[in-house]
Amino acid sequence: MSETAPTAAVLLIGNEVLSGRTKDKNLGYIADYLTALGIDLLEARVVADDEAAIVEAVNALRARYTYVFTTGGIGPTHDDITADCIAKAFGVGISHHPEATAILEAFFKEMGREANEARMRMARIPHGATLIYNSVSKAPGFRIGNVHVMAGVPKVMHAMMDAIAPTLVTGTPVKSRTIRFEGGEGDVAKPLKEVQERYPALSIGSYPFESERGFSTNLVLRGRDEAVLAAATEEVKQAADALFKQGKARGWAEVE
Repeated sequence: MSETAPTAAVLLIGNEVLSGRTKDKNLGYIADYLTALGIDLLEARVVADDEAAIVEAVNALRARYTYVFTTGGIGPTHDDITADCIAKAFGVGISHHPEATAILEAFFKEMGREANEARMRMARIPHGATLIYNSVSKAPGFRIGNVHVMAGVPKVMHAMMDAIAPTLVTGTPVKSRTIRFEGGEGDVAKPLKEVQERYPALSIGSYPFESERGFSTNLVLRGRDEAVLAAATEEVKQAADALFKQGKARGWAEVE
């Protein structure tokens, strides 16, 4: 949306996401969260629990964007390899972090659970990283460079995003307007393209769907300048109305 806005990428890690067993709920949440902060999410990847794939993705994304947010792979089991892979990507060692160790030992004692070797794996943090606190299950995530490493469990990830947010450089939030066009993309494509050319600072897209009245299209305009957004939206409404009067659409309406 803007060359000056902070940018971000999301890296979802886990075989269970790629197999379809776990239906991802994190990407959409992070996208909404970053949009509200004025941070442009420009890329998302999903990789398996594979060291080479994780290291390659982390290094590619952290070089390209202001921030990288990862989810998954920081639990107590053998296939939770994200922390080790992040350490390798940054070329640093990894060991039990004193504060993370204290947090987990206190939590497990309170819960009446054994602080066994598997559970304490969650205290292993790459050298030079700082902790991301977790108010839900206590096991921390961590931040190293511009990479934020979070849990894959949605409720825990939400808590970590809340902990991260105050540390981020933010921008002007993106606003959006939507016109529900009761007609096909092919009819509205030309006038929509013309509006886009007149307002290059905006992102304008068309998204077809099937409604109870037949094929329809959501026309979505997004941008940071309210006045520009309002002007472009008015032009799209005029184009939609013209197509309706020509009999090329069943109607249109601006929606929330």
